[in-house]
Amino acid sequence: MTGPVDQPRRLTRDEVAHVAALARLELSEEELELFTGQLAEIIEHVADVAELDLAGVEPTVHAVEMTNVLRPDQVRPCLDREEVLAEAPSVEDHRFKVPRILGEAP
Repeated sequence: MTGPVDQPRRLTRDEVAHVAALARLELSEEELELFTGQLAEIIEHVADVAELDLAGVEPTVHAVEMTNVLRPDQVRPCLDREEVLAEAPSVEDHRFKVPRILGEAP
């Protein structure tokens, strides 16, 4: 931005209550007061950030340069099926047997 940004008007309790109603949230009086103050502070901080002179600053995704940290895929021996299944609490047809979920039929 090239110049100062007008200070945003203060967020009101009624505006927070209206947004909460739109989101179908029931807030107590204490929560309305708390969230009104917290949201107002967030909006003020955003306004402060909007005032920064960022001319010549390259947009970035991360604060520090990142490189691919993944290793290349390598074929390696896997675990022995019989050895692994021998440690399982329950086995059926050479597979782990797990309890049914969500009322699935057998």
